[in-house]
Formats: sequence, C-alpha cells, structure tokens
Amino acid sequence: MGIFNELRSRMSEALGDQELPRLTPDLTIKIAFYVGDQVIALDFAEGGAEISGESSAPQVTVRATTDAWDQVLMTPPPATFHSFTALQLANPLFEIAGSPLDLAKARPALERVFELVVTSPEMTAERAQRDLRQIRGQYAVVNIDDVPHEIYYEEAGEGVPVLFLHTAGADSRQFMPQLADTELAKSYRLIAVDLPFHGRSMPPLTWDGAPYKLTASLYLKWCTAILEQVVREKAIVAGGSMGAAMSLVLAAERPEHILGIVAIEPPFRSKGRRNPYQHNVNVHGSLHNSAYVRGIMSPLSPAGERRRSSWIYSQGAPGVYPGDLSFYSDEFDGAVTAPRIDPSRTPVALLSGDYDYSATPADGAKLAELIPGCLHLVMGGLGHFPMCEHPNFFRSYLVKGLDFVRHAAR
Repeated sequence: MGIFNELRSRMSEALGDQELPRLTPDLTIKIAFYVGDQVIALDFAEGGAEISGESSAPQVTVRATTDAWDQVLMTPPPATFHSFTALQLANPLFEIAGSPLDLAKARPALERVFELVVTSPEMTAERAQRDLRQIRGQYAVVNIDDVPHEIYYEEAGEGVPVLFLHTAGADSRQFMPQLADTELAKSYRLIAVDLPFHGRSMPPLTWDGAPYKLTASLYLKWCTAILEQVVREKAIVAGGSMGAAMSLVLAAERPEHILGIVAIEPPFRSKGRRNPYQHNVNVHGSLHNSAYVRGIMSPLSPAGERRRSSWIYSQGAPGVYPGDLSFYSDEFDGAVTAPRIDPSRTPVALLSGDYDYSATPADGAKLAELIPGCLHLVMGGLGHFPMCEHPNFFRSYLVKGLDFVRHAAR
C-alpha cells in the first residue's frame, strides 16, 4: 500500500473511535501530518473530525521522512516511535510545530490517534492470583514538623514490610495490583500511601492555599515520618519514577530506616517532564495530563490497563503534578545521590522499562555504575508505569527485585 497510504488509512479508521469524542470536547483545530512531501490533514471541529489531503493554515504540523513514519507503522514500533509525545520529546527524526497552547489542546486527540495508528501485539504473561478483599484501607494521623497530616494508606499481607511510593501527580491506586497479589501477601507486608495533597490524603489544615511545590527536603520528611509512624519498622521501599528517585534519596540519607530499595523506573536526571500546560487556565488539565502520561506507556501493555493508569492522572488536584516535578524534574540528580549510597548496607535494585523515555534503561545503567553491586534489570516491552500498565508482565521483575534486596539485607 505504501507508507503514506497506510498511515492515511489507519488515521481515517481511528476517527471512528468511540473514546476520541470524550477526549476532544469542543476541540477546533487543524493538524497536518507530512510524510515526506505528502500531507494528511486532520480537522477537528464541532465535536467531530475529518481527514483530507490538504489543510489551509494548520495550527499543528508533524513532519518526518517516509522512513521515519515507516518505523511508527512497525509492529511493534521501536521505543520513541510509539506515541505522539514520544515523537515530540524524544525523537529527533520528527519535527513538531505549533504554538505551545495549540499543542496542549491537541495532545489528547493526538495521543489517542497515535494509539490507534500504532499496531502492537499485547504482551502476555501468566495472570497473578489477586484478591482485592485482602486490601485494608485506613487513615493515620502523621505528625510532620509538629503539623498533623491525615495520611491515607492501604495494606495487605504479612512479613517483610514493603512501602510503595507512587509517581508524580498520582496516588497509591497505581499499586493496587501488587497489594491484591495473594502470593506476594504471603511473604510481604505490602503498604501503599497517598502522599499529602494526593489521592485521598488531604492537605493539612494549616495549608494556606499557596501553590504546591514538592522539594527533596519536604518529601524526605514525609517519607521518614511515614516509615516511623505508619510502617513502624525497617522496610523495603519500592517507588516508581518520582518515588524511585526518593527511594534513592532515602537510601543515601536515611539508611537506618530501610532494608533496601527497589527503584521502579529510576531517573538519572529527568529534565524534560515539565510542560507549562500541566496547570494552566487555558487548558483542560485533566485531559492534558492524562494524555501526557499515555504517551510514556508501552504500546505492548493492555489497552484497559493503560487507560486505567492514565485515569489516575485525570483526577489529580490542580497544580500537584507540576508541583511534584519541582522535585523529580528540577531538583533530583542521580549523579549526586547515587554515590552517597552504601550498597553494602542498603541493597539496591533498579528496574528500567525500555519504552520509558523519562527514566530510560541508559539512566538506570548510569545509576548502576555509581552503586557497585546493585541489581539492574531492563524490562523489555514495558513503559514508565509498569506496576499498573502491565502488572502481570511486571510481576516477575518486581519479585526478582524484592528477592535480591531481601536476601542481600540479611
């Protein structure tokens, strides 16, 4: 059929998607995709969309050679060819043009269209035995600098404590599959918290309404207090993304509180995650932020799990996601933190998904070089949220990480 005609055919079919209208309420925008010197025009207006061979004055353009588009159409596509935001942030073969505001408004549509254009076989893995009834949810009043914080957390199982730390802008629902895992619960006391301002943990009553901003110092205080007052014993800390960065900080700064860490998608320096429209009155934050993270998941993960993972990001309080990135994307530096970890005292496992362009396998390798004797596993076919975007495939890597830390900590 040829690359141009194949891409046009897939885009045309994508416009019949039943999810697309939910992601594009009142969107009016013209988008042009250039395949070499040929163009596919995609026009959104009045709640619908149509495709044509030409477009006058498009607000957004996506340009690449035929060879580059060919990689998008591969089954599966290589990493950084699998989503619109990957093309924009991590793929130099594509030229994305448009005002930042127009790109932000179009992002939910573009991410969904690319999900439908990309063809990937769903990775299969043995389904873990899970029982949601074993999860116990409750609140604890945690004092942090003499200020009471009402912290929501969930717990399951008995044994070696594992404290799960969620990603920036999310909450503990990301670890629901692990807390429901009946086999894990036989050996581990599984605990997942909603940090203050996240999920079901409210801001403290002393908060004056000022913009939320997370710093390494504040985050370290939160986690130390949670370990002391909620977990109440030394634990393995298993954090994702921002939580992975903090697990490394805890290993360096508070080794007396932990048995070791499993850093899930650990960054080295993740400077590219900020976007001015993560919190802006001109853009629907719930639509934009949930689309922004859809682009960092693997196309090989089940569509239903990916949709749930992005759903969490549609429900964060205004300003919390970019506020978290003050720590994750601005402040954290693996080159500074990793050398301060004593791996003979604090075992470290690093788990890196190869579709993750925020915390890449190369980032994990750099950290591993600075932490002698750590375990670094590259998770083929997984993205930035493996614990929830494909929990069954992720499970074996998590078990290996936990086993490594558990045995090394003896």
